[in-house]
Amino acid sequence: MGKIIAVSGKGGTGKTSVSASLINYIAENNNKSILAIDADPDTNLPQSLGENIKKTIGDIREELQKERDKLAATTDKQRLLEYKVMGILHEGEKIDLLAMGRPEGPDCYCWVNHQLRLIVDTFSKNYDICIIDAEAGLEHLSRRTIRDVDTMLIVTDATKKGLDTAKRIKDLAESLQIKFKDFFVVANKVKEGDEEKIEKLANDLGLIIVGTIPFDKNVSESDLEGKPIVELPKDSPFLQAIDQIAAKLEL
Repeated sequence: MGKIIAVSGKGGTGKTSVSASLINYIAENNNKSILAIDADPDTNLPQSLGENIKKTIGDIREELQKERDKLAATTDKQRLLEYKVMGILHEGEKIDLLAMGRPEGPDCYCWVNHQLRLIVDTFSKNYDICIIDAEAGLEHLSRRTIRDVDTMLIVTDATKKGLDTAKRIKDLAESLQIKFKDFFVVANKVKEGDEEKIEKLANDLGLIIVGTIPFDKNVSESDLEGKPIVELPKDSPFLQAIDQIAAKLEL
């Protein structure tokens, strides 16, 4: 069974940039098979990786919701869903990609969402490593979109409020009995000289900082121009910090 890493955090912290950069690091530095899952309804991970997708699991969800009552009683719905999801799996040279997308209608999607959790479990077992770019905030944990992972990685900005959010995510995950072997925090956009202060604030909350990432104008320029984060120059402070984090995570 492969290693599963979930990357979470509040919006605007650089969660997707961190996810994409870690995925790209693995693709460039070893021969592991990689499944990238964009579980954020905003679906920004493909663009950050420089990839284009035609269809999301949200689209499949809508189709199945409409078809559900029309299916024969003997239909193996789980197998049908697996077949449809396999059809939208974006297979790259080194990275396979699935985007969850969002539902468009007002109906209840409990049945399909349950089946999708099983799909994620099934698909991730076929890869050496699976990285999930999770939805921002805490709601995805309440819905248990993410269940058991090896490493929960929380991206935060360099603020006390950001670290408090990371602590709430950890507490909620534990209360929901979501299993993880490791729980780490990545502090992004850290001003030079603030590294020790951030680590102390984190330690006081019982959090472990696995790495700090300095503010990098290359990232803001890339975002402004709509360029993939993976096209940053190799000497980018952001990517250099990602390299160190990946090494600590043994990726």
